Amino acid sequence: MTSLKPASGSEQQNHHPHTLSTLDFQGASSAAAANAMRTELNRLISQVKDENERKLFQNEMGNFFLLFNRWLADRSKGTKINWDKVNSPPEDQIVPYDSIPKVESSPHLNKLAVLKLNGGLGTTMGCVGPKSAIEVRDGMTFLDLSVRQIEYLNKAKNVNVPFILMNSFNTDDETKRIVQKYATHNIEILTFNQSRYPRVNKDSLLPTPRNPNGDIADWYPPGHGDLFDSLNNSGLLDQLIADGKEYVFVSNVDNLGATVDEGILNHMVESGAEFLMEVTDKTRADIKGGTLIDYEGSIRLLEIAQVPSEHVEDFKSIKKFKIFNTNNLWVNLKAIKRVVEDRELSLEVIVNNKTTESGEKVIQLETAVGAGIKHFHNAHGVNVPRSRFLPVKSTSDLFLVTSDLYSLNHGELSINPKRMFNTVPLVKLGDHFKKVNNFLSRFNNPPHILELDHLTVTGDVSFGSDVVLKGTVIIVANAGSHIDIPSGSILENKVVSGNLHILDH
Repeated sequence: MTSLKPASGSEQQNHHPHTLSTLDFQGASSAAAANAMRTELNRLISQVKDENERKLFQNEMGNFFLLFNRWLADRSKGTKINWDKVNSPPEDQIVPYDSIPKVESSPHLNKLAVLKLNGGLGTTMGCVGPKSAIEVRDGMTFLDLSVRQIEYLNKAKNVNVPFILMNSFNTDDETKRIVQKYATHNIEILTFNQSRYPRVNKDSLLPTPRNPNGDIADWYPPGHGDLFDSLNNSGLLDQLIADGKEYVFVSNVDNLGATVDEGILNHMVESGAEFLMEVTDKTRADIKGGTLIDYEGSIRLLEIAQVPSEHVEDFKSIKKFKIFNTNNLWVNLKAIKRVVEDRELSLEVIVNNKTTESGEKVIQLETAVGAGIKHFHNAHGVNVPRSRFLPVKSTSDLFLVTSDLYSLNHGELSINPKRMFNTVPLVKLGDHFKKVNNFLSRFNNPPHILELDHLTVTGDVSFGSDVVLKGTVIIVANAGSHIDIPSGSILENKVVSGNLHILDH
């Protein structure tokens, strides 16, 4: 029966330079936790009867074991980022987008693949199933818009850019069912699954699942930093390279601004960069977003979870850290193969604390794909316009993308040229609007917001048809009150509160 070996010996050291064997544990408790975890993982592995399935599962648990041990080592040594060594990146590490020549057509398009991170569910917005299946514009989902973009690109430029989805065990079955509807489209759709790791009990530091196929709530997808290993383990990385693909453009499936930019692709090829990260100027809404820093002479991604508590306010400062990571990434495929095979990847471990429905406190050890930037040659940032970062994380974001603020063309959203300002309105919708179904039921149609600066709506509020909002509008329905904004209303720099209910007669 195959199992995880004790983390010692020259063989382990040769093949896994960052495994338990090379970690100098500072306490017996960490070593004991590692041994106990290995025993439990081997017990899980032994329950898989099919030989091929067991090999895959063992590989997955081996990768989890490496991650767990790195976390133990960091915790034991008290490894934290040295704030005195955190500096803003030098100017040559962040290339302004405007300095990159615009091109009508890149000769490198046929070497490109597009990959969307599709592991998330729509639970935050009250939906069941993959977030990519939420309708966001004109009856089309995130997935529909992305497919339309790539299909149009392939047709207009006579190329074959494949469209790849990295699913999680939460989204895989439903996504595979959904993509069947694109079978007749001019697009090659490929899918693969990211890893499935066991949640860890916070007190015992043992895995919560008792068997490999038990309660799905005992497992979690370990963040998008898992992309490198999972792409390789799936065999898809080798397939893409064999098909002549050299570059992959990675982005979150809910970022509607993440479209193929041929100028950036050209810049990547001409600069010899193996990794490009699109960053954009930080606003007050983005103070928690990860940022690029210079650390001991190399470029790194710094996430808020890595920041010592006494420096969190410094991290949020717009003056010190002026940019943040959009998670639009351009990566060389052969370079991914190199860093994975040479076991060079050592992504910072992010601890995500959770409480299960039964009240058990568990931890999820995760990594971020952008943290890989430090492992690639000539890696740098590109400071892109805000239009390339258009995420839909909430119904407040959905309010914007469904409005006349944006126009839709071949699956791409762009700011309506009639908008007088470059900035996007700040919109805050209250709890009554939090779930998509509730949000949709409160609007007869999307309000006109071309001249809107700021909108706050709280309480039980509904909107009629063709409402126009301008300037700063605040609508507050207190508990027990209801406000109906009549059809055709024009609200400009107005505060509306109390009760307002107009009946048709």
